[in-house]
Amino acid sequence: MLQLISSLFLVLSLSPIWPLGVNPVPGDPFVIVNKSTNEMALVNENRVQTVVKVGTGKTKDLTPEGLFTILVKAENPYYRRKNIPGGTPENPLGTRWIGFDAKETDGRIYGLHGTNHPASIGYYVSEGCIRLQNEAIESLYEIIPLGTKILITSTSKSFEELAIEYNAIK
Repeated sequence: MLQLISSLFLVLSLSPIWPLGVNPVPGDPFVIVNKSTNEMALVNENRVQTVVKVGTGKTKDLTPEGLFTILVKAENPYYRRKNIPGGTPENPLGTRWIGFDAKETDGRIYGLHGTNHPASIGYYVSEGCIRLQNEAIESLYEIIPLGTKILITSTSKSFEELAIEYNAIK
C-alpha cells in the first residue's frame, strides 16, 4: 500500500498540471481574455507579451467568466457537434484547440481555437469558445503548456493591471 501511495505521489508531482492550486507564479505563462474588448493577452516572463483580437460568445453568458486551468491541447481538432474531421476547411475549430475547465468541464467543451471564418474575429459570434486567427492560435499553442491558468473577464482594467492582480507579474 505504501508503495502504491508513493508511486501515485511521484506521478502527480511530475504531472505538467501539478499543482492545480495557486497559480500563476510570477514569470509563468498566464492567459487573459477581456470580453469587453474582445482581446486576449499572453503574459509570460513577467510581462504582457502578446495581445490579439478574439471572437467570444454571442451573448454575455455564453463565454464563462472566471479563472480556469488549461487541460487539453489538440492539433487539427475534430468537431464533434457536426462530425467534421480535423484538418478540413469545413472545420470551424481551425487548426488548434486549447481547452480549459470552465463550468467544471474537462477541457473539451470550452477552449481557445482557430477558425475557418477569420472575419468573425473581434466580434461576439461564438457559442462560448474563444476564436482566434489560425496563425495566432498556432503560435500560442507552442508557448502555452498544460496547467496554464486562463482568466476570462469583462473589465476596463488593462492586461498589465490584471496580471499584477493575479500574481502573473511581480
